[in-house]
Amino acid sequence: MTVESISTFGNEVDSLFLIILIVTGFAFVLTEGLLIYFLIRYRHRDGSKARYIHGNRQVEILWTLVPGLMLFGLAIYQTGAWQLIRQILPAESEALVIAVEARQFEWHPTYPGADGRLGTDDDIEAPINVIQVPVNRKVIVRLSADDVLHSFFVPALRVKQDAVPGRPISLWFEATKVGQYEIACTELCGLGHYRMRAFLTVAEPADFEAWLAEIEAR
Repeated sequence: MTVESISTFGNEVDSLFLIILIVTGFAFVLTEGLLIYFLIRYRHRDGSKARYIHGNRQVEILWTLVPGLMLFGLAIYQTGAWQLIRQILPAESEALVIAVEARQFEWHPTYPGADGRLGTDDDIEAPINVIQVPVNRKVIVRLSADDVLHSFFVPALRVKQDAVPGRPISLWFEATKVGQYEIACTELCGLGHYRMRAFLTVAEPADFEAWLAEIEAR
């Protein structure tokens, strides 16, 4: 079942998957079709003697060059989406910046306090595995890991990023629909990996601010 996209760049990601499925599907059908043809065409027959064939340089070049060109074409095609999603982060002045630290086997979110900056004395630590963001606003996540490799995956946002110990990594998204969406760790991070599950709540701006104020007052 396809998970509904609630991300501003979801269409770009879905289009890439569709193009890759078409290209690889065509290659699969062609390859398997040729395999079946050769199995039938060159099957054993009584009275038929096998011949040793060294090879065909032109055919070898062809079946190397064509897949290479296909992969190169896909690489060029996805460049725009890659830059949008991975290389061009929105300005922090127009985004909500939060920190999410992965630990065995939990997600620890931190929000900026009144000064609007992370890493200061008034940072707000949200409950474990509870992440909330406002709808229709850019969000920058500073992702990190405390112990081993984890992977922050929100299918509805088309966001997936490994969390690497000692290497903070920033990613961004903008959710377009209010609701609750699953967060999963998709890196085998230990015996408790199966329970490293959380939910991302996308709320109206006023509801988000009220929730953040409640967390800060605790």
